[in-house]
Amino acid sequence: MLAITKHTNWYFGDVKSTPREMQVCILSDLHLGTFGCHAEEISDYLRSINPEILVLNGDIIDIWQFKKSYFPPQHMQVIRDILKLNTQGTQVYYITGNHDEALRRYSGTQLGNIRLDDKLILELDGKKVWIFHGDVFDATTKGSARLLAQLGGKGYDLLIWLNHNINALLSLMGREKMSLSKKVKESVKKAVSWINNFEQTAAELAIEEGYDVVVCGHIHQPQQRIIKTEKGEVTYLNSGDWIENLTALEYNEGTWKIYEHPQQNRKKMPRSTEYLTELERLKKPEIPDVLSHHIAAFIATKTAI
Repeated sequence: MLAITKHTNWYFGDVKSTPREMQVCILSDLHLGTFGCHAEEISDYLRSINPEILVLNGDIIDIWQFKKSYFPPQHMQVIRDILKLNTQGTQVYYITGNHDEALRRYSGTQLGNIRLDDKLILELDGKKVWIFHGDVFDATTKGSARLLAQLGGKGYDLLIWLNHNINALLSLMGREKMSLSKKVKESVKKAVSWINNFEQTAAELAIEEGYDVVVCGHIHQPQQRIIKTEKGEVTYLNSGDWIENLTALEYNEGTWKIYEHPQQNRKKMPRSTEYLTELERLKKPEIPDVLSHHIAAFIATKTAI
């Protein structure tokens, strides 16, 4: 059963309330350095919590997109907020993903109270928890398929850009907003059963290795469910993302919950001159190319699994 907790009154502008205490918080897929990242919402969330352990489970800084030279102050503020939690006593684990894979050469590095690694094993209230990003199960990040995935990443930026402008028009017309990129991704992934294969593969491996809980990111699909096989069962969790879902995993007093940032606290994406200038620098493929890249990447996943 999916447990989602929504909160609306921890941090509003200059008005602060006491941060919520918790044992573990897991964030993934922030994609700092991309146009779709909701950096201000991430900062609001980080200022509303006081975890003993903060796990950054991959794709935190989108190094794939660094060539765009896009890293506004709001994105840098997220890093400051993470470091502030760290200096206040929070143990921070940075687990590498495919979009920040360049950091994997430094896996095992310990900088004060911050540790960089490819995976993390925790024992929480007697249960073994295995945490990793999950791209190891995704054929779209390997070999020639990785190139397709990167091209798809550019296409994803275009979809987000189009989506913002479409939503602006829909708002003027009094119509409900839509998520174009999410619809494209979900429809294609459903066709090749990509998400189910990913979750099942992660769960089966975790069961074989004797873990009680397995936590991933990567697929931008927040999830909390029990997966059973002939060899046993495991709790599968996915922290989602901060591009569209704006979700995190929270653990306290023996219970896992999915946090979802409330809609009323979500800010409009920036429309500054700097933002528009950076957007123009991005070489935007034609829409048919965007779709074909997504389809090719996901078909490659199906044939490889």
